[in-house]
Amino acid sequence: MKILFISSEVAPFSKTGGLGDVAGALPAALAALGHDVKVVTPRYRGLRDAGKLTPTGQSLVARFPFGEESGPILSARLSDNLEVLFLENEGFYGNRDGLYGDAWGEFGDNARRFAYLSVGALQAAQRLRFVPDIIHANDWQTGLVPVALQRGFRSTPLAGAKSVFTIHNLAYQGHFPKGAMDDLGLPWDVFTAEGGLEFYDAVNFLKGGLVFSDALTTVSPTYAREIQQPEQGYGLDGLLRRRAHRLHGILNGIDAEEWNPRTDPFLPARYGPLELDGKAVCKRELLARFGLPDGDAPVFAIVSRLAWQKGMDLLLEVLPTALQADIRFVGVGSGEGGLEEGLRALQARHPKQMAVHIGFDPALSHLVEAGADFFLMPSRYEPCGLNQMYSLRYGTVPIVRATGGLVDTVEGGLDGNGLLFEAFHPAALLGAIRRAMALYADRPRLAEFRRRGMEKDFSWNASARKYEALYTSLRAE
Repeated sequence: MKILFISSEVAPFSKTGGLGDVAGALPAALAALGHDVKVVTPRYRGLRDAGKLTPTGQSLVARFPFGEESGPILSARLSDNLEVLFLENEGFYGNRDGLYGDAWGEFGDNARRFAYLSVGALQAAQRLRFVPDIIHANDWQTGLVPVALQRGFRSTPLAGAKSVFTIHNLAYQGHFPKGAMDDLGLPWDVFTAEGGLEFYDAVNFLKGGLVFSDALTTVSPTYAREIQQPEQGYGLDGLLRRRAHRLHGILNGIDAEEWNPRTDPFLPARYGPLELDGKAVCKRELLARFGLPDGDAPVFAIVSRLAWQKGMDLLLEVLPTALQADIRFVGVGSGEGGLEEGLRALQARHPKQMAVHIGFDPALSHLVEAGADFFLMPSRYEPCGLNQMYSLRYGTVPIVRATGGLVDTVEGGLDGNGLLFEAFHPAALLGAIRRAMALYADRPRLAEFRRRGMEKDFSWNASARKYEALYTSLRAE
């Protein structure tokens, strides 16, 4: 099949979170299956690997009521079947550092910036004479793609393509004042509550993707069910229930080459499920790196965005009690200032048991995954989650709240590979930590938990096959 994949970020070129990882990995996995894939994304300032970009000789000219926008189309050919196309526009992408905002908040022209991406991606396919079977858009930034496909490109060769829209996090929807309708030239007959872009008298880009796409996906089966309920539906649960027959939960994968304890260049020793001696070496190195004393005590860890969604406030509430036992705690992350200060204050009170690194450090993150005994993810909600899969692959037992993709990847019970807790409550998290300490004391059982986790397959191949099957069924329609 010919697949046009559109995303506001694509790793390794640009990334703020899981969307960038997916947009880098899924197209590559689909290309490896033999499909012809073109990915379209903005060319931001400071783009990583910008030296790989070459001109295509083609440019865009997009006319909106607010004015005409244009720019060249650049290319990075990653394999025979995979090409990433970059839309260059100095005013929208080249003259600022952030992807979506800066220290003062979201950029005020985001509606225009991502309308240009949505229309520009379809134009780019036309310019390059690429006629896709499937057009796959992702998150609110590309929510206007299926709208434009149905309303603006009906008389073009692209009209025969089927559209897929993936929800990576329903909480982020792209809300704009209804004046954006005239500003962008959107027809007012799509400004409706039932079957259009209207959302509490404002424009909702993500809703456009939900309403106008042929199929919807999200990043785990459990999250697909959760977003159909008011608690996690963010006002769109009713629409998602109506379109449930078109909604598919497909679990994200991980980069099994980057996250492999047998070959990881960031580790002082490598290991596998049946030869775990290297993990003990990594644990000693981890404690030394954080300046904590060595000893036979369980090491609990986080590598996380320090945010409300991730349940870091719950963790801060529980840690003072947990640290009364003989445990160690290490953390890597950054985010909300109050949470950062809370972790620093606890470290000052427990300098021989706890240490944190505020910031992003890929090498240290790999060492944490390898050297820790338990990995904590007390999320309020988690569409998919990646760190629990990294932890399982590295033989580090995850302790997770039973929500979203955490439920779909971590198996509880006596013969499981991790520990789950249900209620978002201090007692529930503390109970799971105490169960972990009991598991640590039972070394043969701990080794079995580690082995079962390390033998799970979380590669992108299985996920890509499910997307391939969905695309095939859409074409059959």
